[in-house]
Amino acid sequence: MPQTSPPLSSLLPPLILGTATFNDQYNPDPYALPTTGIVHRALSLGVRAFDTSPYYGPAEELLGKALATPFVHDNFPRRDYFLLTKVGRIAGAEFDYTAPWVRRSVQRSLDRLHTKYLDVVYCHDVEFVTPEEVLTAVMELRRIRDATGQIKYVGISGYPVEILCELSEMIIERTREPLDIVMSYANFTLQNTRLSSVAIPRLSAAGVDVVPNASVLGMGLLRRTGVPIGAQGDFHPSPTKLRTAIQKASDWCDEKDDRIEKVAIRFALETWMREGASVGSKGDPASGIPWSREKIDVKSAKLGVSVMGVSNISELDETMRVWRSILDGLEGGEETAIQSGRGTKDHIWSLSRQKEVQELAMGIRKILGEYVDFAWPSPPPGYVKPGLEPTKPAPLPTPAASPDQLALNLPAGENMDINCSDLV
Repeated sequence: MPQTSPPLSSLLPPLILGTATFNDQYNPDPYALPTTGIVHRALSLGVRAFDTSPYYGPAEELLGKALATPFVHDNFPRRDYFLLTKVGRIAGAEFDYTAPWVRRSVQRSLDRLHTKYLDVVYCHDVEFVTPEEVLTAVMELRRIRDATGQIKYVGISGYPVEILCELSEMIIERTREPLDIVMSYANFTLQNTRLSSVAIPRLSAAGVDVVPNASVLGMGLLRRTGVPIGAQGDFHPSPTKLRTAIQKASDWCDEKDDRIEKVAIRFALETWMREGASVGSKGDPASGIPWSREKIDVKSAKLGVSVMGVSNISELDETMRVWRSILDGLEGGEETAIQSGRGTKDHIWSLSRQKEVQELAMGIRKILGEYVDFAWPSPPPGYVKPGLEPTKPAPLPTPAASPDQLALNLPAGENMDINCSDLV
């Protein structure tokens, strides 16, 4: 059985910055976002992986522009950060998984990102095409990998965990080679943890090396202000009753002097870091301690991989404070906190907040009731996969399948000076 060497799980950072927010689904005007500043600040804070897609509007070009600067060239060699992109999904209702398009899409991504190789290429939103189309695309990506070295690792991404499992099982059966990586979104959140309960056992059995968790806020569902409304309007596929239940849970959090998005973000990142460890990675954790791939400890523990997106630098800073606080609460976290300069008090605070968030999460899930582990249909009802019937496909409400932005959405005039005790 062919194996990619070294395994992706030995190198991939467990925190990935997603660029779905560099798109008008999440923001009215992505070109108005400080995308170059976000990318530069992320690299300075230790982030070493970026997830993008041609489907995310101008995201690839904006990310590429940020990376093609003297600041990045002078301080961050290409081998020190990871680029993950996708092929196959072109527009809302347009897909092309053919080998010629895969080749064209890969070359376009290389050009846009100003790089000679892509660390990971996913087949994007695989539930919308046939298994044979997915197999064709995976085989072409592997051919490019082996013939040119322009791709290092190959995977698939999408929403329904059952379909991701079925395809992973089909691919290893048909090709005798497992997928390197399978990403799902909105399936390990405060509301829905099916990525752990349903997917991990089957994906592990199919030999999948890494399973990142994206959209920890359920594509913005788990926010006090509701789903994000960008230039494309309300794209979110969640039903009204689920949104109503989330609002009740949010009101309950307000009564507890907390915010549902704070609880949701910390719950997902912290819990997946543990529950997703078996399909996680041991790359640079962005802990604030210098790291190099030459010092990888093969016996070190893996951490579940999460993908997060932001729309401004303050959200990025908050994300990193939360992430590092979670690291401080892990086994051995006291030493991490001390070595990184945060100190013992941060370790103690993290343990206290961890317990508090778990208790709040139990209360929220009780309020959600029947909607705990609910998953909306994707594709939507009535959708016909291209090529199977000559009927017109139904509109696709699914958004860019990548990270949520960390949106605390403080009301106008509210104090933005957040200290340690305010962190999620």
